[in-house]
Amino acid sequence: MTTEPLISFHGVKKAFGPKVIYRHLDLDVLGGEVLTIVGGSGVGKSVMLKMLIGLLPADAGSILFDGKEVTTMKEDDLAVVRQRIAMLFQSGALFDSLSVAENVAYGLEEHYHHKMSKEDMADRVAWALGLVDLPGIEAMRPSDLSGGMRKRVALARAIAVQPEVLLYDEPTTGLDPINTARVNHLIMGLQERLNITSIVVTHDMKSAFSISDKVAMVHSGRIIAYGTVEEFQASTDRRVADFIEGRAPVKEDVETLLNA
Repeated sequence: MTTEPLISFHGVKKAFGPKVIYRHLDLDVLGGEVLTIVGGSGVGKSVMLKMLIGLLPADAGSILFDGKEVTTMKEDDLAVVRQRIAMLFQSGALFDSLSVAENVAYGLEEHYHHKMSKEDMADRVAWALGLVDLPGIEAMRPSDLSGGMRKRVALARAIAVQPEVLLYDEPTTGLDPINTARVNHLIMGLQERLNITSIVVTHDMKSAFSISDKVAMVHSGRIIAYGTVEEFQASTDRRVADFIEGRAPVKEDVETLLNA
């Protein structure tokens, strides 16, 4: 893990019409760490990831990746960033009309069509499927797979391009406890084997505490808590404690949120 931020959000603002998502987002992500973003539904956790790779524009502020400003990048420069940052979407976003091998190779075809032979692509697909413990299923279709297997195939597609950063958008949503544990194990295993930087968005606090180097909580348009797992668990902020315990906010907290 490095001591310098690989990714930085500074004073970022984002709104959709009258709905304010971020009033002032400040957050640094160190190279080589697993940072987990938590917070209630609709607070903008996934929006943060999409702004980082240019799928959504920030309204104001700065987003730096490896020292370069993302918010002002042209599409060609964003394409380079997206080669270095891969995202596992919440739904998995597999193409049902394609085989598993074709799904996993999708990013390779997009980024390296003229640079990799078909044989090298097939080898990379097999390598990625092996890393997620699904060897030999290249010929299967997504419709043949369980929910947990689909999520792992989507993860194989993300790592096939050998990114420096992996973004996980609710990686365990909809999975049973066994598959949730399997995905968490894969996240930690990939971190060790590939030496990548990971940002995980989740509302599953058990997962967050098991996989993370750092945890950050989004609330009312900003980061209200950030630190190691131990520091986060020891927070004296009632909003953090309520979220960890799954308690509904008391009346004055609700009024503060509505009037924020």
